[in-house]
Amino acid sequence: MARRRKGRPVDGIVLLDKPTGISSNDALQKVKRIYFAEKAGHTGALDPLATGMLPICLGEATKFSQFLLDSDKRYIVIARLGQRTNTSDSDGDVVQTRDVHVSQQDLLDKIEHFRGETDQVPSMFSALKYQGKPLYEYARQGIDIPREPRKITVYDIRLLRFDNDEIEMDIHCSKGTYIRTIVDDLGEMLGCGAHVTSLHRTEVGRYPYEKMVTLEQLEALLEVAHSQDVQPRELLDPLLLPMDTAVEALPEVNVIAELAEMVLHGQAVQVSGSPVSGQVRITAGEEKCFLGVGEIDHDGKVAPKRLVVRK
Repeated sequence: MARRRKGRPVDGIVLLDKPTGISSNDALQKVKRIYFAEKAGHTGALDPLATGMLPICLGEATKFSQFLLDSDKRYIVIARLGQRTNTSDSDGDVVQTRDVHVSQQDLLDKIEHFRGETDQVPSMFSALKYQGKPLYEYARQGIDIPREPRKITVYDIRLLRFDNDEIEMDIHCSKGTYIRTIVDDLGEMLGCGAHVTSLHRTEVGRYPYEKMVTLEQLEALLEVAHSQDVQPRELLDPLLLPMDTAVEALPEVNVIAELAEMVLHGQAVQVSGSPVSGQVRITAGEEKCFLGVGEIDHDGKVAPKRLVVRK
């Protein structure tokens, strides 16, 4: 007897505006429940304190979530000078308080040190794994784990506001960048300490800010569907972004129907005009139906790597 599915096979990406106070996994589970989705996954955790753009992949879109994990991000961060906390944000305990004697020019000069490629040591209060457990679990037990510095890139960092002991910055950065760590390091460079009080993610890859939806909006649509006795999918599914938006930065290789069949059976195909190397987004026909992601092999052929299973 076939196992009954828990949820429906819905494919696409919800561009959630995550609220503060809940974890990214909690937000994921709420969206999964609202959509009654069979499968779901998020694309890079935001701290409970943080808000903003959290793409949530449903169904077949989960196969391409790694591309969003690897994409650039942009944040608006508000930090308080004069206090350092054990978590580098306001959810932690204050461990040091110092007077603030910082000029705007000094602040601007120190901020410039973070621009470009640098080495960053991740915070102990991060979700990075060590022996299968996130670092924050060790931190809560008072255990310090040695961490290797990682290469990050800050493409742009701008001071938006400096008001007494509060600063606001706009930071565009590469994957794996910890804004809390930038703020903590900046506070130490200024000699007064600092911690994050507000963090809002405004960009993930190329996704438009105006396409974000809140949990309240999704829940309201679910209530409307129930009150009007219509299928929730009729109101909720139009909010989904196509799954290939997760890989739109990859060069496209369009194949004819015959080659599409070969690709869907896992065969590498020769396509004129395709790139000479790297990963590609494979589409089929004039309608450009998304088939999945491939990679150019040693023979110059397009070899399928992650394919969409059509229901």
